[in-house]
Amino acid sequence: MPITLHAAFVPSALQMIGTTRDLVGKAQNWCKAEICSEADLIGARVHPDMLPFAYQVKSVAVHTAGAIDGLRAGVFSPELTDPPADFAGLRRSLDDAEAALDATSVDELEGRIGAPMRFAFRDFAIDFTAEDFLLSFSQPNFYFHAATAYDILRMKGVPLGKRDFMGRLRMKSA
Repeated sequence: MPITLHAAFVPSALQMIGTTRDLVGKAQNWCKAEICSEADLIGARVHPDMLPFAYQVKSVAVHTAGAIDGLRAGVFSPELTDPPADFAGLRRSLDDAEAALDATSVDELEGRIGAPMRFAFRDFAIDFTAEDFLLSFSQPNFYFHAATAYDILRMKGVPLGKRDFMGRLRMKSA
């Protein structure tokens, strides 16, 4: 049986939302234990020309649930509002994204296969089909932002390992 678009996108998106939520929790706990300010960690960057931890977390939500919203509208544009400025707000954005994905049905995504989809930013646009947008644009983006959030925390000294990035695996059940 062929895999559905929902199966190719939503479970992986939910896995990275869970991973990122756990990273936020570990960051908050580390700040308390190390007596560092939330703002210092939330504003941390891998490199000065890259966006901070808060943006990386926000972007996981944007490229998961926001991508589905974009499919519904037929166009996705970057979310330019400031990210939440505290750990609680970052967790809420991920919780909202998870709820939106949980409410996305297999039938809805299957019904969008082949539909036109556009990425638009200022005077720049890229046209996709719905499935190519999700799998070649949004999916690599949410993995990138989750990995960058992880990298920022590791760079700052938060004790994390590969399992912290992998999140909840989808294993064969008996």
